[in-house]
Amino acid sequence: MKQIQASDGHKLYVYTAKPTGEIKGSIVVLQEIFGINRHIQSVADRFANDGFLAVAPALFDRVTPGIELGYTEAEIAQGIKLRQQLSWDKILLDVEAAYNLAKSQSDKGVAIVGYCFGGSATWRSATQLKLFQKAICYYGGEIYTHVDEQPNCPVIMHFGNKDTSITAQHVKLIEEAHPEIQVYKYDAGHAFNRDGSSNYDQKSAALAYQRTLEFLNKAT
Repeated sequence: MKQIQASDGHKLYVYTAKPTGEIKGSIVVLQEIFGINRHIQSVADRFANDGFLAVAPALFDRVTPGIELGYTEAEIAQGIKLRQQLSWDKILLDVEAAYNLAKSQSDKGVAIVGYCFGGSATWRSATQLKLFQKAICYYGGEIYTHVDEQPNCPVIMHFGNKDTSITAQHVKLIEEAHPEIQVYKYDAGHAFNRDGSSNYDQKSAALAYQRTLEFLNKAT
């Protein structure tokens, strides 16, 4: 972990993962409500293994620095409480700081990807910041509440058909508002990419990652 500084002076930690060979580009990886835990670190490592310099900012450092949570009911409740204490303007300042670090490491463009809370933050980063070349949103539960916003870069999204928190109606609202966005749906529940938890669906996660890599590697 290393520390970076947002434009308002706040200091936050980031987890970085660098490819061993040529860097194809950079990607900012946005956390779930559990902090930069082992899962998010492994996600960043996987992108690095596929040639992308990955930067994962600790978005909860403004509330509880260094927090890493697991998936018990108590920890889920704690993560939700932490999220509720963060405003979007502060989240976006920290995303911008992560972008600046990622951009300083490579001149090949910066993408952004996020999961759950991070999926929503990825959408808002794509619409509110004119920084990223591409955005990938995994099951962001707050996307549909900001569905009228327009992204400043190409976007794809991944949702689970069995997700009880993000309903089919929510996804339909997104699709109707943004026919230009490729929305992928899987025979899985919420957080199907989260290996190490009961939500994990290996087949759906593998397909979503394949599609994500294809999107990242596609010329704009």
